[in-house]
Amino acid sequence: MKVNGRPEQFSAQPNELLVERLRDGLGLTGTKVGCDTGQCGSCVVRLDGRSVKSCLVLTAAAAGSEVATIEGVTTPGGELSGLQEALRQEHGTQCGFCTPGMVMALGELVDSTAGGEAPTEPEIREWLTGNLCRCTGYHSVVRGVQRACAATRAEAPAGLPEAGTVAASTAAGQEA
Repeated sequence: MKVNGRPEQFSAQPNELLVERLRDGLGLTGTKVGCDTGQCGSCVVRLDGRSVKSCLVLTAAAAGSEVATIEGVTTPGGELSGLQEALRQEHGTQCGFCTPGMVMALGELVDSTAGGEAPTEPEIREWLTGNLCRCTGYHSVVRGVQRACAATRAEAPAGLPEAGTVAASTAAGQEA
Protein backbone atom coordinates (compact mmCIF):
# COMPACT_ATOMS: atom_id res chain seq x y z
CA MET A 1 0.00 0.00 0.00
CA LYS A 2 1.13 3.55 -0.69
CA VAL A 3 0.12 6.19 1.83
CA ASN A 4 0.54 9.81 0.80
CA GLY A 5 2.89 8.64 -1.95
CA ARG A 6 5.14 6.57 0.34
CA PRO A 7 5.23 2.77 0.14
CA GLU A 8 4.28 1.17 3.45
CA GLN A 9 4.74 -2.50 4.31
CA PHE A 10 3.20 -4.12 7.35
CA SER A 11 1.13 -7.08 8.50
CA ALA A 12 -2.47 -6.40 9.38
CA GLN A 13 -4.91 -8.41 11.42
CA PRO A 14 -7.89 -9.65 9.37
CA ASN A 15 -10.28 -7.38 11.28
CA GLU A 16 -8.06 -4.27 11.37
CA LEU A 17 -9.74 -1.17 10.02
CA LEU A 18 -7.91 1.22 7.72
CA VAL A 19 -8.49 4.09 10.16
CA GLU A 20 -6.71 2.07 12.87
CA ARG A 21 -3.72 1.40 10.61
CA LEU A 22 -3.48 5.05 9.61
CA ARG A 23 -3.77 6.46 13.12
CA ASP A 24 -2.21 3.82 15.34
CA GLY A 25 0.12 2.05 12.94
CA LEU A 26 1.37 4.96 10.86
CA GLY A 27 0.80 7.90 13.24
CA LEU A 28 -1.40 9.79 10.76
CA THR A 29 -3.78 11.21 13.34
CA GLY A 30 -5.34 13.81 11.05
CA THR A 31 -7.81 11.10 10.09
CA LYS A 32 -10.29 11.26 12.94
CA VAL A 33 -12.42 8.60 14.58
CA GLY A 34 -15.83 10.03 15.32
CA CYS A 35 -18.65 7.53 15.30
CA ASP A 36 -16.99 4.23 14.25
CA THR A 37 -20.13 3.47 12.23
CA GLY A 38 -19.60 5.37 8.97
CA GLN A 39 -22.12 8.07 9.82
CA CYS A 40 -20.01 11.16 10.58
CA GLY A 41 -17.36 11.29 7.84
CA SER A 42 -14.51 12.45 10.08
CA CYS A 43 -12.45 9.44 8.94
CA VAL A 44 -12.71 10.09 5.19
CA VAL A 45 -9.56 9.40 3.16
CA ARG A 46 -9.00 8.92 -0.55
CA LEU A 47 -8.55 5.32 -1.62
CA ASP A 48 -7.34 5.09 -5.21
CA GLY A 49 -8.70 8.59 -5.78
CA ARG A 50 -12.16 8.01 -4.31
CA SER A 51 -13.28 9.31 -0.95
CA VAL A 52 -14.13 6.51 1.47
CA LYS A 53 -14.86 6.26 5.16
CA SER A 54 -11.80 4.51 6.54
CA CYS A 55 -13.70 3.18 9.56
CA LEU A 56 -15.61 0.96 7.12
CA VAL A 57 -12.63 -0.34 5.12
CA LEU A 58 -10.51 -3.26 6.24
CA THR A 59 -6.78 -2.61 5.96
CA ALA A 60 -6.38 -5.87 4.04
CA ALA A 61 -8.92 -4.66 1.46
CA ALA A 62 -6.70 -1.62 0.80
CA ALA A 63 -3.61 -3.73 0.07
CA GLY A 64 -1.98 -2.59 -3.16
CA SER A 65 -3.96 0.65 -3.15
CA GLU A 66 -2.99 4.29 -2.92
CA VAL A 67 -4.29 6.02 0.19
CA ALA A 68 -4.26 9.79 0.67
CA THR A 69 -4.86 11.32 4.07
CA ILE A 70 -5.17 14.92 5.17
CA GLU A 71 -1.43 14.91 5.93
CA GLY A 72 -0.81 14.42 2.21
CA VAL A 73 -2.97 17.34 1.10
CA THR A 74 -0.67 20.23 1.97
CA THR A 75 2.40 20.93 -0.12
CA PRO A 76 5.83 19.71 1.02
CA GLY A 77 6.49 23.31 2.05
CA GLY A 78 3.43 23.23 4.28
CA GLU A 79 1.17 25.50 2.20
CA LEU A 80 -2.55 24.77 2.31
CA SER A 81 -4.27 23.21 -0.67
CA GLY A 82 -6.63 25.40 -2.67
CA LEU A 83 -9.65 23.90 -0.92
CA GLN A 84 -8.11 24.31 2.53
CA GLU A 85 -7.27 27.95 1.80
CA ALA A 86 -10.77 28.61 0.44
CA LEU A 87 -12.33 27.07 3.56
CA ARG A 88 -10.05 29.23 5.70
CA GLN A 89 -11.01 32.37 3.80
CA GLU A 90 -14.72 31.59 4.06
CA HIS A 91 -14.50 30.56 7.74
CA GLY A 92 -15.54 27.04 6.78
CA THR A 93 -13.92 25.48 9.82
CA GLN A 94 -14.55 26.04 13.48
CA CYS A 95 -13.45 23.39 15.96
CA GLY A 96 -11.70 21.50 13.15
CA PHE A 97 -12.64 17.95 14.13
CA CYS A 98 -14.64 17.27 10.98
CA THR A 99 -12.39 19.36 8.73
CA PRO A 100 -9.94 16.64 7.61
CA GLY A 101 -12.77 14.37 6.48
CA MET A 102 -14.54 17.23 4.74
CA VAL A 103 -11.37 18.29 2.94
CA MET A 104 -10.77 14.74 1.73
CA ALA A 105 -14.36 14.25 0.54
CA LEU A 106 -14.85 17.74 -0.90
CA GLY A 107 -11.43 17.61 -2.53
CA GLU A 108 -12.74 14.84 -4.74
CA LEU A 109 -15.67 17.07 -5.74
CA VAL A 110 -13.39 20.04 -6.49
CA ASP A 111 -11.02 17.82 -8.47
CA SER A 112 -13.87 16.27 -10.47
CA THR A 113 -15.12 19.68 -11.57
CA ALA A 114 -11.74 21.23 -12.43
CA GLY A 115 -11.95 22.82 -15.84
CA GLY A 116 -15.66 22.19 -16.12
CA GLU A 117 -18.81 23.62 -14.68
CA ALA A 118 -18.77 24.31 -10.97
CA PRO A 119 -21.20 22.35 -8.82
CA THR A 120 -24.39 24.07 -7.74
CA GLU A 121 -25.09 24.79 -4.10
CA PRO A 122 -27.55 21.85 -3.88
CA GLU A 123 -24.92 19.55 -5.41
CA ILE A 124 -22.32 20.69 -2.88
CA ARG A 125 -24.80 20.14 -0.05
CA GLU A 126 -25.62 16.68 -1.42
CA TRP A 127 -21.91 15.87 -1.46
CA LEU A 128 -21.70 16.99 2.17
CA THR A 129 -24.38 14.55 3.36
CA GLY A 130 -21.71 12.07 4.43
CA ASN A 131 -19.91 14.59 6.68
CA LEU A 132 -21.43 15.81 9.91
CA CYS A 133 -20.43 19.13 11.44
CA ARG A 134 -21.91 20.59 14.61
CA CYS A 135 -20.17 23.97 14.38
CA THR A 136 -20.38 25.60 10.95
CA GLY A 137 -23.96 25.17 9.75
CA TYR A 138 -22.41 24.29 6.35
CA HIS A 139 -23.06 27.75 4.76
CA SER A 140 -19.42 28.77 5.03
CA VAL A 141 -18.29 25.32 3.87
CA VAL A 142 -20.44 25.65 0.74
CA ARG A 143 -18.97 29.10 0.07
CA GLY A 144 -15.47 27.65 0.54
CA VAL A 145 -16.14 24.92 -2.03
CA GLN A 146 -17.54 27.50 -4.45
CA ARG A 147 -14.41 29.64 -3.96
CA ALA A 148 -12.11 26.64 -4.47
CA CYS A 149 -13.95 25.58 -7.64
CA ALA A 150 -13.80 29.14 -9.00
CA ALA A 151 -10.07 29.32 -8.27
CA THR A 152 -9.49 25.94 -9.92
CA ARG A 153 -11.41 27.03 -13.00
CA ALA A 154 -9.46 30.32 -13.12
CA GLU A 155 -6.22 28.31 -13.23
CA ALA A 156 -7.53 26.00 -15.96
CA PRO A 157 -5.81 26.04 -19.38
CA ALA A 158 -7.10 28.41 -22.06
CA GLY A 159 -10.31 27.31 -23.71
CA LEU A 160 -11.92 26.10 -20.51
CA PRO A 161 -14.56 28.11 -18.60
CA GLU A 162 -13.26 30.96 -16.47
CA ALA A 163 -13.95 31.46 -12.80
CA GLY A 164 -17.25 33.08 -12.02
CA THR A 165 -20.55 32.30 -10.42
CA VAL A 166 -21.59 28.76 -9.73
CA ALA A 167 -23.35 27.29 -12.74
CA ALA A 168 -25.62 24.27 -13.01
CA SER A 169 -23.89 20.99 -13.72
CA THR A 170 -24.57 17.31 -13.69
CA ALA A 171 -24.97 15.76 -10.28
CA ALA A 172 -21.84 14.56 -8.52
CA GLY A 173 -22.12 11.82 -5.91
CA GLN A 174 -20.02 10.45 -3.13
CA GLU A 175 -19.49 6.79 -2.52
CA ALA A 176 -18.48 6.08 0.98
